[in-house]
Amino acid sequence: MPTRLRKARKMRGSRTHGWGQIGQHRKSGSRGGVGRAGSMGHKFLLFYKEEKDKGFIRRVPKAEGKRINVGELDELYRRTRGQAAEGGETLDLAALGYSKLLGSGSVSTAYVVRVASCSEKARMKVEAKGGRIVKPGEP
Repeated sequence: MPTRLRKARKMRGSRTHGWGQIGQHRKSGSRGGVGRAGSMGHKFLLFYKEEKDKGFIRRVPKAEGKRINVGELDELYRRTRGQAAEGGETLDLAALGYSKLLGSGSVSTAYVVRVASCSEKARMKVEAKGGRIVKPGEP
């Protein structure tokens, strides 16, 4: 802010600079306390703003794409009506926007699942039912 626009420049010659009677805004009483005094009262917002920025916050990078659990494959197959193949029903999760298959839940049918990546638990559950998991570029 330019010096010429400050209140101190505009109030030159007024003795109190807009602070009323003698002595207001002059000594330590106008400070509102020393240190953390008033941090839970009249200075609360100032201290709250300072305190919330302190400390280490671990920021985990967000995973790209969507994930789906093995337990949701039956419902997804019913909704999308995947193609029937000789090795079982085919679910192209990559085309539906999913990037990873996770292992929560159970699967009831042998599916050929086309997905970019999957957890080891998901792979075991799909293969236990006679299905398999293939990468999007593989046949």
